[in-house]
Amino acid sequence: MTAELVRGQNHPLPHTRLEIRVSAGAPVIAGATLADETGRVTGPEWVAHPGSPALPGLEVSRQAAADHRLAVDLGALPEAAHRVTLLLALPGTPGGPARFGAVAAPFAAVTALDGTEVASYTITGLDTESAVVALELYRRQGAWKVRAVGQGYAGGLAAMLADQGLDRAAELAAAIHEAVAHGMDRSVAAPPPRTAEGDRARHGAALSASGVPADTAPAGPAAGPLTGAAAGPAGPADTTATGAAAAPPPGGPVAGGPISYAHPGRAAAAPPPAAAGRPQADPGPHGEPGRPATPVAGDASGWSMDERLYNQVWGMFEDLARTTAAYRSAVDFAESRMDQELDRVLSDPRSRIGSAGDAARAEARAKCDDLTARAREALDRDLAQLTAESEVVEPALPVAYAGWDNPVWHGYRVPREAPMALRLGDLHLPESPELRIPMLMRLPLERGLWIDSGRAGSEAAIVMDDAELRRLAVDTAVLHAARLLAVHPAGQYTVHVIDPAGAAAASFAPLTASGVLAAPPASGAHGVASVLSHLTQRVELVRMAVGGGATDALPPDLDTADQLLIVNDFPHGFDDRAVTQLRYLADEGPAVGVHLLLVADREDAAAYGPVLDPLWRSLLRLTPVPDDHLADPWVGHAWTYEPPRLPAGSGVLRQVLSQVVEARTNWRR
Repeated sequence: MTAELVRGQNHPLPHTRLEIRVSAGAPVIAGATLADETGRVTGPEWVAHPGSPALPGLEVSRQAAADHRLAVDLGALPEAAHRVTLLLALPGTPGGPARFGAVAAPFAAVTALDGTEVASYTITGLDTESAVVALELYRRQGAWKVRAVGQGYAGGLAAMLADQGLDRAAELAAAIHEAVAHGMDRSVAAPPPRTAEGDRARHGAALSASGVPADTAPAGPAAGPLTGAAAGPAGPADTTATGAAAAPPPGGPVAGGPISYAHPGRAAAAPPPAAAGRPQADPGPHGEPGRPATPVAGDASGWSMDERLYNQVWGMFEDLARTTAAYRSAVDFAESRMDQELDRVLSDPRSRIGSAGDAARAEARAKCDDLTARAREALDRDLAQLTAESEVVEPALPVAYAGWDNPVWHGYRVPREAPMALRLGDLHLPESPELRIPMLMRLPLERGLWIDSGRAGSEAAIVMDDAELRRLAVDTAVLHAARLLAVHPAGQYTVHVIDPAGAAAASFAPLTASGVLAAPPASGAHGVASVLSHLTQRVELVRMAVGGGATDALPPDLDTADQLLIVNDFPHGFDDRAVTQLRYLADEGPAVGVHLLLVADREDAAAYGPVLDPLWRSLLRLTPVPDDHLADPWVGHAWTYEPPRLPAGSGVLRQVLSQVVEARTNWRR
């Protein structure tokens, strides 16, 4: 029976091989320390954290996440270790929570490897603290116990490590946060929690997506967000000319309440290994288990079909992450159990050799194979349901979420409203490479994009010719830019290109030939300086106007559209001033509607040293070839990213861009 602990309470541990599961209302850092009999941590080598996740008998997550699974083998700890302490800390990312009082109470559970819960503890009463000691496993008279601690630290990770007895705790805390920052660079950000009032503020009288007040946006059908009203699928309700709100769809949120991103049949918390959170099965006529629920496109909460599909895709993404985690955990348990049984066989000299030993080993292997097969059967069942769901969802996706091979593009028309998100590619896991989850990113973009044209990472990039890899990188950037143009109303998106050496003229041809660019691609030192100066000035003007409440003083000829800057072959053709301006645009531009799409090989910029590290971290790294560099925000699997591709011989890109140009021309009239 599970022991639900309160602060200070302890409970015996019946197993030495354990898992600690952590669930929090926001991404947290999970680490652990080993301590001696006096409770002192002798040095940083006894601290497991994202930058150094494995110690003898202990392994923690490599990134900040809302859910963690930490592996503990008490029998494999160093002889001098008498205590294992679970540490949780907020990563302190910009825009993220700065104190535990602002998020849901963290929950920690100690479980056996088969998922059986031994003890749990909900850490309540936290307020200004940004770090907390959650649990400690300690050895007393040869037996191990778990104690609920719940000691918080307003001074954060450094104060907590110092209290553990570590010298130079601040340096170690900084190194941990550095490692977490690297991990979060590769993590796909989960949808932010939204409220109806928050959407009204985002779409209303404050700023439009470009950072320019809505009342200064161009008039006409593409004028952008409506002042004081919800406008578009990201808003809480459609409004008529009289301001009357339409009723929410069935299953939608209550007006003014939080909007759930969960599929109605999906589990909100991490499920046990045997149940991976799939939609409930349709019951049989007498209540007996029936067939899995029939998937339906748009079967999620939301105010519009686009929002329901967006939420459903994210639900599929989370389901696949969690069901795969359950499968991997079950396989680990099966192999661990086999190892334990083999250890017992080998520890008895009488059974090491001969038929008895062979039979024991064969029996242990058979049990492991049986458990693994049952885990795979459960996984395959979940994958079949997810695949069926994908088969009905994919054809129903709107153009912003659809792949370039989706027939919906053949009926494309320039939209009157911007969508809430767009597709950047697909994601899949090695257990189910054929099941692709659309990678959707919210709009407006909160961070820039970096198309990595280097060889680091994927095997596909390593075997490719340098010139071909760079060409693919620019082609990928062009497809992202074309989609951004296509999903925005006429006149609400402007694209600039910097190609210092003119090396990518062939790849940029679809953009230049169609006429969608604000100007021909800038080349040479003068062209680079001109574009960067223009966009830097725009960012400065809008930031000052908004900060000073003087938006009516903005120049009348200011382009109120969102701006996308594509930079090819960085840092070639960039002097120190240009590099500084680019960093400024990456940091300050998204807040006022200036977004960056960088095509670069990081190795080419190695001469700049760490000065460019903040730039790379401010951008979401994507690749022009498949690469397993992205992580989900729940369990941190390494997902293979598949970049967008046009079908061979397709003319859809030319058709879409021609309609964008035509709509822009008509809008200007």
